Amino acid sequence: MTEVVLFHHALGLTPGVTAFADELRQAGHTVHTPDLFDGSTFPSIEAGIGNVERIGGFGEVLNRGARAVEDLPADVVYVGFSLGVLPAQQLAQTRAGARGAVFCYSCVPVAEFGPAWPNGVPVQVHGMDADPIFVDDGDLDAARALVESAPRGELYLYPGDQHYFADPTLPSYDAAAAALLQTRVLTLLAEVG
Repeated sequence: MTEVVLFHHALGLTPGVTAFADELRQAGHTVHTPDLFDGSTFPSIEAGIGNVERIGGFGEVLNRGARAVEDLPADVVYVGFSLGVLPAQQLAQTRAGARGAVFCYSCVPVAEFGPAWPNGVPVQVHGMDADPIFVDDGDLDAARALVESAPRGELYLYPGDQHYFADPTLPSYDAAAAALLQTRVLTLLAEVG
């Protein structure tokens, strides 16, 4: 089966994030869930971003993500939820050997981490079509550009306006969209496994 590194969102390594990882484990995959916040969790995106600023900014999140995989094999699939897309995307683009990438709720322009998406690395981007963070902050545009440039890129848009729609512990949870997201991720893991 496939080895996966799953990076959490701005609320931290919450029970909802670990529940998603556990679903992948139940399907037979090995899943690592680095805690970029050293055990801290937060009740809101704003509080989580405040913590990012306290620990040294987005650069420090990227550094912590890179350190988290130093002792892991290179041939992993990187999964990121929102803030966790930053280290997932950086590593998928810059650490040779990535088997795939999945970006949930966020995407940044490929040019942030290199000149082009790595050839042969499949990528999925998942977001809601009316999520103001995903749509209005440029993530949707970045996702469209990414999947156009990646030979094996897929953009999945779900109806709705929630950001953390796959986290069953939050009010933003959408069971139907979350189930579809999980099915699509498991399909990718089976294809690259």
